[in-house]
Amino acid sequence: MSTEEQMSLFDQSELAASTSANVQPELIPTSAAVPIPSGTYDSIIPIAEHCNVCQRCDLGATRTHAVVGEGNLNAPLMIIGEAPGQNEDETGRPFVGKAGQLLDKILESVKLDRKKDVYITNINKCRPPGNRVPTADEVAACKPYLLEQIRLIDPKIILMTGATAVKGLTGDKRGITKIRGTWIEWEGRLCMPILHPAYLLRNPSREQGGPKWLMWQDIQTVRAKLDEIRA
Repeated sequence: MSTEEQMSLFDQSELAASTSANVQPELIPTSAAVPIPSGTYDSIIPIAEHCNVCQRCDLGATRTHAVVGEGNLNAPLMIIGEAPGQNEDETGRPFVGKAGQLLDKILESVKLDRKKDVYITNINKCRPPGNRVPTADEVAACKPYLLEQIRLIDPKIILMTGATAVKGLTGDKRGITKIRGTWIEWEGRLCMPILHPAYLLRNPSREQGGPKWLMWQDIQTVRAKLDEIRA
């Protein structure tokens, strides 16, 4: 199975069915060469079990905890970040540091509940040393887990926080400041790139056109679209 096929598993039921019969699930965490066809997992639980023992890339050797995801497994909104930081690696939970606290406030500003309305995960489930950006190989090794999470949760809207999340999921290499706040259709799903909360902490301007002002516009747009879909 080619890398292109492995990385694009949606709407390929025939391919998945033919490949699934040949996959040995117990081998998935051992090597990135083992494919993860769509439909491999029947719930998030076995994904978490595999991620916590995964050695598909070198990050498995340095993690404290894999950070698989958190939130409502039937959430209409999925938020995808880059990779765990130190706080996340220590706790096994996504977005729990200062950036996570700001994300909570952003959601609350439009009456979105982190526990009820959102499922949060990352492109990579293990922390890169020094919080560096994950490499292309690390993203490729971990991405099939993410694709299975998306399939199982089936969100109405996906928010991609920061350029690494956008590139890792969709392959789009454009800068986040150029594409934030614009709707992108990916694999039949409605997605929006937004600024990463960590960027807002470094650039806290609330003036018109500033990062926090832009985030306020974007999260209102997302809330309005979610209400429209629900209606």
